[in-house]
Amino acid sequence: METIQTRVLVIGGGVTGAGVLRDLALRGIPALLIERRDINVGASGGNHGLLHSGARYVASDREAAMECQEEGAILRRIAPHCIDDCGGLFVAVRGDDERYIADFPHMCAASGIACHEIDIPTARAMEPALSPDTIAAFAVHDGAVDPFMLSLDNIAQALSLGCSVRRNVAARSMEVNGGRVVRVRCQDVTSGATLSIEAEVVINAAGAWADHVARLAGVHVSMLFSMGSLVITQNRLATRVINRLRTPSDADILVPGGTVSILGTTSVRVSSPDECRPTANEVDRIIDDARAMLPILEHTRYIRAYAGVRPLVAQKTAGDDRAVSRGFALIDHAHDGVDNLITITGGKLTTYRLMAERAADLACAKLGVTAPCRTRTTPLPPSAQGQWTEPGKAPKAWVERRSADDLILCECEMVSRQVIDAIIDASSGMRGRSLLKAIGMRSRVGKGPCQGCFCSQRITGHLYDRDLVSGTQGLAELKTFIERRWRGLAPILWGLPLMQADLQEALLCGGMDLELGPPPSALDDPASASPCEEDA
Repeated sequence: METIQTRVLVIGGGVTGAGVLRDLALRGIPALLIERRDINVGASGGNHGLLHSGARYVASDREAAMECQEEGAILRRIAPHCIDDCGGLFVAVRGDDERYIADFPHMCAASGIACHEIDIPTARAMEPALSPDTIAAFAVHDGAVDPFMLSLDNIAQALSLGCSVRRNVAARSMEVNGGRVVRVRCQDVTSGATLSIEAEVVINAAGAWADHVARLAGVHVSMLFSMGSLVITQNRLATRVINRLRTPSDADILVPGGTVSILGTTSVRVSSPDECRPTANEVDRIIDDARAMLPILEHTRYIRAYAGVRPLVAQKTAGDDRAVSRGFALIDHAHDGVDNLITITGGKLTTYRLMAERAADLACAKLGVTAPCRTRTTPLPPSAQGQWTEPGKAPKAWVERRSADDLILCECEMVSRQVIDAIIDASSGMRGRSLLKAIGMRSRVGKGPCQGCFCSQRITGHLYDRDLVSGTQGLAELKTFIERRWRGLAPILWGLPLMQADLQEALLCGGMDLELGPPPSALDDPASASPCEEDA
């Protein structure tokens, strides 16, 4: 059995875990991050990518609103390349609560959030898709953030400073002795090999799976699991983030995602974070409700639906999940008799850096390290790992750098063979169980209108040409990739997408003998079958 020693072990490869790793690296603390699947496969990859101004929570959670406002400003300074600083509008339509509309600017002011009213003709000139029934509009400092680029760049800098990452490594048990975790036994889910990790401090950053990890050490984190479904439009429908001016509820936000828009979300209580799948009924409800704000949604073409599970820390009086705080929880399990175990969970994508800072501060206190946090002011450098997640980057690169022997492998997103090779070379050999899936997460491959129908076959052929897959391995990865994309297509199959799906079925089922059904059951654990991953 392989044994690894490190000062800090971080469990969980979402944006929080990535942020913790970078924070520790900048303080000069050697750390290892393990992730049982891949980067951002939980809530960090199943969200709408909103960089919150905080205005959404001014009525329901003032503390979270203020955190979002401050952290959003910090991220704009340190990671501008990850952000579309597009601004946002909160708009009300006829029939919305006029008392909430009147109170909104005062609630924003009380939380220190910039907000100013815009007359209706100006608002509709700024965003022509707004409803003629719009009765109020306020401008706020919302934005959009690329969560994949953000996590990959955090990890890349941590790696450059001496930290380590192991993907496809699952924590299976913890040995607790004398009130401390002395050993974490893990399994490489790709090879089946076991390994032992010995760390002075263990940080549980597993998001919705935080309680599962905590229970390995015999402690408990009280969690609620709130699933939110979202829908992706084929085109970008608005320049800015568009919010419904009401208390947070379903189908009240449209966020730009580069060349597309992301519409959502819902809040459905589920019993496990692995129960994560959008349904046609949810998609219908989202569109039916949101079209009062944006009538164009009724005739828009949608290319995919996806879902993520919010990791909410349970409260004794929790009823409606939207009433549960969107703040984060930092738990020192010394109070539970395990002195060197820390859990950081909850929160928002926007507040990931603050969550990482607080977790690293507590870890440093336990280690006796006095180095201060530097992530508040130190710029996050762009990395080779994260550069190809940006919409529109690959087409521009292909035009500017095109060589005579380069070929386009993904026509929807204009991803060329040279880009695929660059992604493979930058991944440091961390292919996991599927190199095709790893490429898809680190690029726009499979995210266009055809949802991988054509590009997945071309890229698989290229992987065979490079001897990166052999035998039936590439075909198996292709099958799994297509099945995962199909799950997001199923809830939006009407009109043109339905006709296109007939063509896909003929090509993939008839021509390649693939089945567009549920994923194979022969995976390492039930969580691996969850569609709650890199969908946006």
